[in-house]
Parts: sequence; C-alpha cells; structure tokens
Amino acid sequence: MLEKDLEEWLNQKVKSLGGISRKFVSPGNPGVPDRIYIFPGGKVYFVELKTEVGRFSGIQKWQLKELERLGCRVRRVKGMEQAKALIKELKDEIRTA
Repeated sequence: MLEKDLEEWLNQKVKSLGGISRKFVSPGNPGVPDRIYIFPGGKVYFVELKTEVGRFSGIQKWQLKELERLGCRVRRVKGMEQAKALIKELKDEIRTA
C-alpha cells in the first residue's frame, strides 16, 4: 500500500468520525507531520504517515518531538494496522469527550 492510499483511507475515517483533515504544509520548515486531524471539542492530532517499510527522517523525528514537547497530540502511523489502531484510539477519545 502506498502512503497516499493510507492517507486517503485515514482522511475518510476521520471525516466519518466528525473530524476534518488538513494537509500540513509549512514553507521553509521541513519535516512537519503529513496531516492535522481536528475534532469537535478542540482535539487536534498531528500525524506523520509512513508505509510499513517507510522511515522517519531525522528532521521529521525532531519536528514530532518538538510538537510533543509543547504538549501536542502527535501520532506516528506506519502501515494499515497502525492506521486502524489510530482510528480505534480516536473513536475511544471522541466518545469520552
């Protein structure tokens, strides 16, 4: 499965949960996460996507750690199994909101 297919699948699932998906593009600031998922109640997740064999670059690791340091919800997703686990996590968190 290609990363774009994984991203499309996740975007559809996020929408079905009542959230919105935004592509994170930050000119001059490389390595930002692929997606920002936003849900009612102000729950925001920064998500970096990879195929099962994909690797996180050094700048991506740094960017994710910086967001975590600031208290942001950050998720790393490698492959469909982790994507499904993320959707389950999001369902559980949204229910408790």
